[in-house]
Amino acid sequence: MQKITPHLWFDTEAKEAAELYTSIFKDSKIKSTATLHNTPSGTVDLLTIQLLGQEFRFISAGPLFKFTPAVSFLVACDAKDEVDALWNELSKGGSVLMELGEYPFSERYGWTQDRYGLSWQVMFMGERETEQKITPTLMFVGERCGKAEEAINLYASVFHNAKVDHVIRYGKNEGPDKEGAIKHAGVSLEGESFAVMDSARGHNFTFNEAISFMVHCNTQEEIDYFWAKLSADRKAEQCGWLKDKFGLSWQIVPTVMDEMLRDKDETKLARVTEAFLKMKKFDIAKLKEAYGQDRSAA
Repeated sequence: MQKITPHLWFDTEAKEAAELYTSIFKDSKIKSTATLHNTPSGTVDLLTIQLLGQEFRFISAGPLFKFTPAVSFLVACDAKDEVDALWNELSKGGSVLMELGEYPFSERYGWTQDRYGLSWQVMFMGERETEQKITPTLMFVGERCGKAEEAINLYASVFHNAKVDHVIRYGKNEGPDKEGAIKHAGVSLEGESFAVMDSARGHNFTFNEAISFMVHCNTQEEIDYFWAKLSADRKAEQCGWLKDKFGLSWQIVPTVMDEMLRDKDETKLARVTEAFLKMKKFDIAKLKEAYGQDRSAA
């Protein structure tokens, strides 16, 4: 299992989007589905999917949050025709953020919001080798512009297996961004690549709960550790969710919950759902108690 998994919040289209994306990307499949009842959003669909070998989690939980380009997903392509094929599918019914074409950093690149509002960057990598095909990209804008380096340092200090891969800074004549701000940086957290950048342009969006990152924990000690290190907004703490000091959403979740939520026993599932809806930080012992598992066997 990936230690950190992107989690995407849809209104009602999680299943539809999962079917679309798994049809577009190679090495992709829907791994599991579950349905929760009697949540604040009513009946909720949960899906675990694999795209290009990487795991994502989807949820249909109502229109509370909308995707923004503050978090996008960069798809590394080995050929220009691969860029074109993905662009043709992902841009249908969406809106273009950067036109498909040639740029100083790539001979074939485009940035689009798809029909669900999710942002994708598709890029021909040339001779650059990439082990990870899809890279979450965090853009710090507005009041958070200029905070990208601080964020890199925080995340690299919190996660045990972390390293900064590269840092490219804005130069003196690259306004409106300040000289020295992060033009593009790569950081590896628990073996997974993320990209980070500042942008001082007039963007009218920022991070929100539509895209969060799930951190899978085996023990209560792990949950306590990540919660203490990342949570910076008491009001945002709910059902394993938190916001860090930059407004980025994380979910600190026990791995045992995956088994619980896949259970076909509706009574058990209802008990677990009722239990976790009352929690801010997850309590593994209480979840197991609700599920019906002997705590002594934990």
